[in-house]
Amino acid sequence: MLQLSALSDIRQHCEQVRCQGLRIGFVPTMGALHEGHLSLLKAAKAQNDVVVCSVFVNPTQFNNAEDYKLYPRLLEQDAQLLAQVGCDVLFAPVATEMYKQTGKLTFDFGSLENVMEGAHRPGHFNGVATVVSKLFHLVRPHQAFFGQKDLQQFAIVQQLVQDLSFDLELVCYPIIREEDGLAMSSRNRRLTPEQRQMAPKLYEALQLLERQLAQVCIEEAKQAAIDFLAAYPQIKLEYLEVIDANTLQPISSVQEVEKVAVCLAAFLGEVRLIDNLLLEPKEIGL
Repeated sequence: MLQLSALSDIRQHCEQVRCQGLRIGFVPTMGALHEGHLSLLKAAKAQNDVVVCSVFVNPTQFNNAEDYKLYPRLLEQDAQLLAQVGCDVLFAPVATEMYKQTGKLTFDFGSLENVMEGAHRPGHFNGVATVVSKLFHLVRPHQAFFGQKDLQQFAIVQQLVQDLSFDLELVCYPIIREEDGLAMSSRNRRLTPEQRQMAPKLYEALQLLERQLAQVCIEEAKQAAIDFLAAYPQIKLEYLEVIDANTLQPISSVQEVEKVAVCLAAFLGEVRLIDNLLLEPKEIGL
């Protein structure tokens, strides 16, 4: 596996790959890789000739300096995992080269970012859009792979690709969960043993919400899930929403839309976790 850090090197290498008529599959990550990431790498490998994975903890998408400081950085371990799944190129740039000067360009995704993550993390999606744009320009992939856990991020990147006419296909893969249902996340490493034991309650709340949607109105269903989590004071719920999975906007009835998403974010101590379920009305008996 080739490991590169210089922007000029990754640009030159990917250009050579394209000139050979080979397809590039790209998986952008912030490292501390887990099975969720590896599922994306395996899919990219199956559908492309060359797979590039970036590992870069992007400072511009953190609105909490302490969260950025504590985000797990395990590059050597990540490199071993990537080699094991057949990754061809690991691109691990440094922040001082990715951001040689303070950028002046800003992105506004309107209603896509005024809810959920965007509402609670001001500037987050501007940082995401900036770094993803840079990475797409450097790697020039034919396909880019993302995970469903970051559902809102995927919608933002879809809009970015459409608006800026990036010549690539976006692929979203389902959430990979631990045996107890907890969505795999790099931040899980920061949980204490007690917090880790409590964390699956987030998924249980989403499952409860799904069941309730088949029986009562959205507000009552949400309240049932909120009450469920309230029984666990270690969990501090930030938001819980029932939305149109395409527009990300809250809905008043699941019968209004083709696909529903139920999403939440919560803190366990200082660790913030997100999760979601994608539903079709017929799946919940409607």
